[in-house]
Amino acid sequence: MNRTPLKRSSILKMALSNLELGQPESFITKAVKIACVVILYWFISITMVFLNKYLLDSPDLRLDAPLFVTFFQCLVTVSLCWLLNLLAHLCPGLVEFPSIGFDPKISRGVLPLSVVFIGMITFNNLCLKYVGVAFYNVGRSLTTVFNLLLSYVILKQTTSFSAILCCGIIIGGFCLGLNQEGAAGNLSWTGVMFGVIASLCVSLNAIYTKKVLPAVDGSIWRLTYYNNVNACILFMPLIAINGELKTIYNFDKMSSISFWGVMVLGGVFGFAIGYVTGLQIKFTSPLTHNVSGTAKACAQTVLAVSYYEEVKTFFWWTSNLMVLFGSFAYTWVKGLEMKKVQDETLNKNREKNEAGV
Repeated sequence: MNRTPLKRSSILKMALSNLELGQPESFITKAVKIACVVILYWFISITMVFLNKYLLDSPDLRLDAPLFVTFFQCLVTVSLCWLLNLLAHLCPGLVEFPSIGFDPKISRGVLPLSVVFIGMITFNNLCLKYVGVAFYNVGRSLTTVFNLLLSYVILKQTTSFSAILCCGIIIGGFCLGLNQEGAAGNLSWTGVMFGVIASLCVSLNAIYTKKVLPAVDGSIWRLTYYNNVNACILFMPLIAINGELKTIYNFDKMSSISFWGVMVLGGVFGFAIGYVTGLQIKFTSPLTHNVSGTAKACAQTVLAVSYYEEVKTFFWWTSNLMVLFGSFAYTWVKGLEMKKVQDETLNKNREKNEAGV
């Protein structure tokens, strides 16, 4: 068989000819769609971080009510779920959304995840409140390490030396980042503690999501709805216990349209991040999504340093690069391990089929 390698010009001509013939999906169309989805994910994720930083720690607002801000974002998510549910009934051909109501039995089934979910979003926001956006990625960098530990402790899954080495690089970058923030006089141990707890909750959230999904028939949107309904209910006593009711009552911008506009926008972006995350995984792959998230974190750090006009040392940047490289390497190693397992499974099935014949 003649296998003459195709030149780049030949590949481009094939892609363009497919586009002209009106075929369902050409190479260029796929590439443009993937690029648009990745850009959308980056835009929403980075904008959401900066919006939350403004709401949680802006000298212009001076609103010391992180639980209230988080509660309101959950409330916006519930409202948007109801809106999409209504639009799906009114325009079934244009909008697809699962039917939602409120079933106490399902709510109780989702409750364990909701507790972890509250911890995740609350400690994420508290970490962002006490540390700068530039250091936020390092402060919350231990999620991968907790993924490895919890997989071993809870799921009894062993891991390779390569994956452990990647986690070691992340921990090294985390420690170096703490050292450099301390040397610069910007280190908040409170923010670091919240970041570590947030990382743990992110890992637990992934595990509990898999356990709870059957309670909502495997629907991510229904899970999002019940999760946020439970969160809204649980946040109310927490806000009162934390003394934020008095803070909200005395807040001088409660009647400000611009303040509520930013609050609603933060909630909308919080809702949208779940959608665009799923969209990016759908159009690429879980491995590519993780790589994109790592690259996004790098871009976010550079933007934050530029926006806030901060000056960072060589070793501070080294700590960030160590965290990013370790995260990327871990994702790559786990991807190769999963591919190896899939290949071994396929080979075993093929051997069984051949033996059966």
